[in-house]
Amino acid sequence: MCCRYYTDLSPELRPYVEAAKASRLGRIMIEKLGKPLVTEGEVFPTNMVPVIATDKNGRQQVFPMVWGFNITGLNKPVVNARVETAYEKKSFKEAWYKRRCIIPASWYYEWDHRETISKYSIQPSGSSVTYLAGIYQIQEYRNLKYPVFAVLTREPAGELKKIHDRMPLIFRSESINDWIDPDKKPEDLLDMAVTDLIAEKCV
Repeated sequence: MCCRYYTDLSPELRPYVEAAKASRLGRIMIEKLGKPLVTEGEVFPTNMVPVIATDKNGRQQVFPMVWGFNITGLNKPVVNARVETAYEKKSFKEAWYKRRCIIPASWYYEWDHRETISKYSIQPSGSSVTYLAGIYQIQEYRNLKYPVFAVLTREPAGELKKIHDRMPLIFRSESINDWIDPDKKPEDLLDMAVTDLIAEKCV
């Protein structure tokens, strides 16, 4: 699963932050939702953050999005969706096929609950950026239509199995355009996911 991640203002991440700050939609969301745009530090569900998706012309663009789908009948936003079942779930199906996104981060956090509660920071081996794969939808609040996202999760790879039974779906930078392309079949892209990750216990 993924319910927390961290982002810093590294040279790789700064362009996404600057693009989100310059967004007119972002300024409106800040005013009407009363949420700041979180650009660095630890990120929590319901935060508004920079997210990569396609614009109406199919071009890559950065949008401010809020973390969590609001689903009727549930008391809190849904922040994760399973890759194994997203295509068949009413709440996720359309987004799975037509509204996919990438959440740029430095690393994500996971907790090991087997013996003691230990917190780990996890990121791809040899990379300072973790491109979390997600899906998004548009919801409405007080006549404002704005995007919300959920992080996709999968079975863990390698040594991560020792920490948790789920991990986020993660891609390299060269796979971003393929993942967010609504004309591509998401199931054909899963083999491109990153599986070589490094986990470090947080002090």
